[in-house]
Amino acid sequence: MERTEIAYARTFGCESGRIVLEHLRKITIERVLGANASESELRSLEAQRALVHQIENLILRGQKNAET
Repeated sequence: MERTEIAYARTFGCESGRIVLEHLRKITIERVLGANASESELRSLEAQRALVHQIENLILRGQKNAET
């Protein structure tokens, strides 16, 4: 898994990667659904948020692994 984590850190460590990650955060983590959102919409958004969090965690672990 260490190779994968380092690859994530490298991929999202460049300017283009940071722009993409910022966009992913805006359309998932920072997105707010209205009070009338369906259960399906809520579940879908939560799954997307979980994926972005997973990417961020892999980046952090990859940065730590690259330092050692």
